[in-house]
Amino acid sequence: MTAPPRPGWSRTEAAEKLTGRARYAADRPVDTHAVLVTSTIPAGRVREVRLDTARFPGVRVLTHADAPRLRDPDEGGRIAEGKVPVYVQRVLPLQDDRVHYEGQPVALVLADRAETAHEAAAALRVEYDPEPAVLPADADEADARPARDWLVPSSSAVGDLDAGVAEAHTVLERTYTTAARHHSPIEPAATVAAWDGGRLTLYDATQSLFAVRATVAAVLGLPEDGVRVVAEHVGGGFGSKGYVWPHVLLAAMAARLLGGTVALVLTRAQSFTAHGFQPETRQSVLLAARADGRLTAVRHLSTNLTARYAEYPEFSAIGTRTLYASPAIETRTRVLPVDLGLPTPMRSPHEGTGMFALESAMDELAYALGVDPLELRLRNHAEQDPTERRPFSSKELRACYEEGARRFGWDRRPMAPRSLRDGRELVGQGMASVILHSVRLPATARITMEPDGGVVLAAGTQEIGGGTRTIMPQIAAETLGVPRDRITFRMGDTSLPANLYSVGSSTANSLGSAVRKAALALRERLGPGARPPAEPLTVQETWLPAPGDRSVHSFGAVFVEVGVDEDLGVTRVRRVVGVYSAGRIINPVTARSQLTGGLVWGIGQALLEESAVDPRLGRFVSKNLAGFLVPVQADIPDLDVSFVDEYDPHAGALGGRGIGELAPIGVAAAVANAVHHATGIRLRSLPLRTVEALTTTPA
Repeated sequence: MTAPPRPGWSRTEAAEKLTGRARYAADRPVDTHAVLVTSTIPAGRVREVRLDTARFPGVRVLTHADAPRLRDPDEGGRIAEGKVPVYVQRVLPLQDDRVHYEGQPVALVLADRAETAHEAAAALRVEYDPEPAVLPADADEADARPARDWLVPSSSAVGDLDAGVAEAHTVLERTYTTAARHHSPIEPAATVAAWDGGRLTLYDATQSLFAVRATVAAVLGLPEDGVRVVAEHVGGGFGSKGYVWPHVLLAAMAARLLGGTVALVLTRAQSFTAHGFQPETRQSVLLAARADGRLTAVRHLSTNLTARYAEYPEFSAIGTRTLYASPAIETRTRVLPVDLGLPTPMRSPHEGTGMFALESAMDELAYALGVDPLELRLRNHAEQDPTERRPFSSKELRACYEEGARRFGWDRRPMAPRSLRDGRELVGQGMASVILHSVRLPATARITMEPDGGVVLAAGTQEIGGGTRTIMPQIAAETLGVPRDRITFRMGDTSLPANLYSVGSSTANSLGSAVRKAALALRERLGPGARPPAEPLTVQETWLPAPGDRSVHSFGAVFVEVGVDEDLGVTRVRRVVGVYSAGRIINPVTARSQLTGGLVWGIGQALLEESAVDPRLGRFVSKNLAGFLVPVQADIPDLDVSFVDEYDPHAGALGGRGIGELAPIGVAAAVANAVHHATGIRLRSLPLRTVEALTTTPA
């Protein structure tokens, strides 16, 4: 059964955004505009930087030769509560002449008008001493190295893989690849830095206020209480604004140097090199199964490109450790260094790339065995975490399969490829399982009831579009039993109680649990009837994830129908059904919005998005939304999104789990499987090239 619809608050900030009253990072009056000048080579040294100052009076240019010195942020900068690196870039900007990647900042132009700064930046002449570069086209997988453990182990192994292979009736081993992609939020990253009397205020487009504060304070040698970071609204991030990047440090540096307010807003083109991207991956999946389809061995090996000067591992195999029951499971992640900028998490990291490979391989195994793809997954359903050997906190994946199949009409699907047609279109239907590890972070909330019954909720978190401004007051109001209009929510400021990142679909569960805990404590302090106090009464509470005796994941099943034009080879998604197991849904309005957007995201990954690198110049070919294609309304059919009725008592205080990154996972595999069903052609690289396949491969 899917959960019946429950009333949910509409978005608190909707009117502000629709009328333009919502203020983003760059919406501030400033004294000085800063513009980056970035390298045009992928490796080498800066020899000289020249500007005709007569043409640009009053313009100042900072380079490695004269920029203020920055301090090493102590192993990448760390928030004491989380011990998570926040300046993973490692290379501090404008500190030496070394060029590590195309698009690296090599100069900062400062002027009193934005137009003047951009014109001067375009006129700046930079001469280089190029050096040989290792580019993706030249990279040899033999040079890949094991990824470092980074929040999770980079490898895992349980059982005897060789024995499982020997026992199997069918062994399938395939290689899959995914393309480099960029986040492309509607708001380019921006920082306004204001220096006033030895104190620094940053208005930043960030997914982690306190990471910015910790890193900037360390780099500039300031006490953390001398740096304030504000983010009233963030126009999307999708991972690109999760860490601290060079432009933030340069804005802070310039503000202190000039003693005023400086704005640094990235151009759309600079967004392709300034704050990471999803790296391309190459994945090998081995599945061994008995004749009845039950798995005896699974191996998933993944290699992703990373920078040569720092490392980012894309743990594509992480979901394979948990999704299916098998006596032997092995996973490994390796990184292959090249002369590009550092990749970073992108919605949905790890499982978003890895489930394309695993779920495509499961479909291939189903056809090799002559077993329905959904039935194969049901036969290998894991009742406990097969790698960690722990029970799940809650899991309703079987219900997702059942309800998704019912809504989609899976029982009417013929097994044989090329069985369905609609006019010129070959019609295909495919499906995939969905799994997302649940990130849970320490969180703190403060709540005050005033004598007039008004409630002020406060937390130093940020709203990146997921609905935080809406659901946190909702949780407080429901717990305290007060009307919605009596709750004021203060957020987006480091002067408020400290919280960590808005990443990994963690905010609703983590901060929501802290809000619930604080509201319960306040209600207890108020006593029977929870009557308003004579004086303001404040409670602050911190929520901590429970010790790891359970395996905490969200799940789902996605069913896709595609039409492939037999003459043109163009693939069109005709319909999508997604059913999800994510614990209690706090707000159906914002949750449905998140999952609908996630399905759109997955369709883009499947059919459109690729950041190609010029094999000679080492630059992304299309640094704009004309060449980097994302889905538009015409690409998206009706999307059927629902949840199973579930309450998870172990994941947090609210009974829910994360959903922000759940829906994109599995979509690309379901589309690829549907394309195979339509055409009989198996595509193993993203984005799917059906035009090329149909014109070069016999049906």
